[in-house]
Amino acid sequence: MMKRILGIIVACYFLASCKPLNPSIMFRTPKDYKYDTQIKDTTEEYRIAANDAISFRLFTNNGMKLVDVTENNSQMFQQLNQGITYIVEFDGQVNLPIIGRVDVNGMTIREAEYFLEEKYDEVFIDPFLILNVTNRRVTIFPGSGGDGVVITLQNNNIKLLEALALAGGLADKGRAARIKLIRGDLADPEVYLIDLATIEGISQADIILQANDIIYVEPIGVTSRQLLGEVTPILTLLTGLLTLYFVIDRVQ
Repeated sequence: MMKRILGIIVACYFLASCKPLNPSIMFRTPKDYKYDTQIKDTTEEYRIAANDAISFRLFTNNGMKLVDVTENNSQMFQQLNQGITYIVEFDGQVNLPIIGRVDVNGMTIREAEYFLEEKYDEVFIDPFLILNVTNRRVTIFPGSGGDGVVITLQNNNIKLLEALALAGGLADKGRAARIKLIRGDLADPEVYLIDLATIEGISQADIILQANDIIYVEPIGVTSRQLLGEVTPILTLLTGLLTLYFVIDRVQ
């Protein structure tokens, strides 16, 4: 009976104490996972969506600064001149000065500029509008827990290598040979495996990023020293329990 009890105690403690190897690794893929190999056309323009932050500057006469000669609406004219940020609401509409709520959902930046110029044409002479989406961003995990960053795409030509540099480069524990680029609908994403461990792999870094891309540098994982540190307490307890068992067995 004593042997059985001790066996159960040892088994339960071992199962409860065991931790999965490499617990910090995210976005795991099975060994036979087929990564995407053909990068789709990255020249496709970004389309405005709900929760986007947009700013624009409005000019008249195809480029002249707006001036309120009456000074009755000077604050409103200042907003149009300075490029105040506006949030696209959940239904794709945005509330703008003078013209009110308009639907810009699904439009490219250029399409939205033309659309808003037509709206402001009812108020101003030959309006000229410059629009920008200010929250187009990329999420980067450089290979070490707690070091993830979100960077804003300042232009349409930010490449993978530039984004990694903006994030501070790869972490000490990052694996340059296993960098995952996750793109598109997260329910069915495109996943690319990129190897930057050798100079030959630099051609793979020549990828123009798109808004909402995720760059994940896989960490090295558990080292032999870390594994030994995890196992040592368990072995110590097992040794103590076995010693106790032999002592009790001899006494009996």
